[in-house]
Amino acid sequence: MVNILVADDHPLFREAVSEVLVKSLQGCHIFETENVDSTLLFAKENDEIDLVLLDLNMPGSGGLNTLLELRNIIPTIPIVIISAENNRQIILQTITYGAVGFISKSSSRHEIGEALLQVLDGNVYLPADIIRTTQNATVPARRSKEAQISAEMLYTLTRRQLLVLKAMAQGASNKQIAYDLNISETTVKSHVSAILKKLGVHNRTQAVVGLTNIDFDVYLKR
Repeated sequence: MVNILVADDHPLFREAVSEVLVKSLQGCHIFETENVDSTLLFAKENDEIDLVLLDLNMPGSGGLNTLLELRNIIPTIPIVIISAENNRQIILQTITYGAVGFISKSSSRHEIGEALLQVLDGNVYLPADIIRTTQNATVPARRSKEAQISAEMLYTLTRRQLLVLKAMAQGASNKQIAYDLNISETTVKSHVSAILKKLGVHNRTQAVVGLTNIDFDVYLKR
């Protein structure tokens, strides 16, 4: 059984998310909190949580500070932000601060369900429009402040690894990458491990955030 905490101050949204969870995950057990204090208290008193869905703007919320507080209380439990926030910088900061995913409240129920399945499968989830590569052949790509991946690092990747990395940057899960490239999911995981090692990052999140404005076609045509 998967135990999930839904922390949001809107009862109707909690109800909608709970319905998505029940349909997507058989046998899941859902807990609900409606403000920052009750969320932090619940996290302190319950160690059986498997996943937290957190709204950044609940009553008493300090925005990203709430995420940091929760991260300190339950450092090993995955936290996914579900928010109406559309500022790209803040969305990326949630990942930097320890969240494993960001789901927009404007997403459809199907999109929310798919995103949560990706997270529970061990993947990082971000909206495609946030992490999609900006293609601009005439203007040299500028890496964002979060990016730590150089052109030299990308040139160390094989063509297949580049294709896997490109799919990761577009938000694809391991299962989807395996299907699209006609390889096994085990092979995808091996490629991901090799990619992380070559790029000098510790997880998929760091790799994805560091790929802003990368034109993969440049490297695939070499």
